[in-house]
Amino acid sequence: MSAVTCTKEMRDFEVIHVYLQTQANPCFTVLYNRYVSKVYAKCISILKNEALAHDATQEIFLKIFLNLSKFGEKAQFSTWLYSITYNFCIDYLRRNKKHGELFTDDVEKAPDTADEVPDEALLQLEVDTLRKVLDEIPTADRMILLMKYQDDMPIKDIADILDKTESAVKMQIKRAKEKAQKIKDDLFPNTN
Repeated sequence: MSAVTCTKEMRDFEVIHVYLQTQANPCFTVLYNRYVSKVYAKCISILKNEALAHDATQEIFLKIFLNLSKFGEKAQFSTWLYSITYNFCIDYLRRNKKHGELFTDDVEKAPDTADEVPDEALLQLEVDTLRKVLDEIPTADRMILLMKYQDDMPIKDIADILDKTESAVKMQIKRAKEKAQKIKDDLFPNTN
């Protein structure tokens, strides 16, 4: 009987199939090595603490390891993994009540503005300026903007992760961009 091997050249679903059939640890290691830095980066961007992000990353991969058979291939593995990552971090913040209500539907509370902030207004900000602006907006707004613009996630995937409708996600992105633009204007009034 030959040893089961998974290689880093294999696609995610191939590695998962081999792992589920054989329970070969090298297969899970391939997935872990492929995504650990991305999961850690997401955790640190949400939790803002290296030790918490490290612990969260380990717990997320333990959760993935225990639940890999539940991955139904309805979405890409990376989307499923990010969904677990975001939900884990959100649950942690909620349990610790550091940031109050995250991802509440504040559409009724917020006044509608006539002009939508164009994507280019955020995308053209210098990295340091953008970092300062993102640090000032609420966690939920920062996370949804990062999903959309840093991770380049489709609205449908964001809606699935947040368990919201696509129109609610679009409205939340619009509101987050407006908040980011206002903070940018407040922090850096002499820039365009």
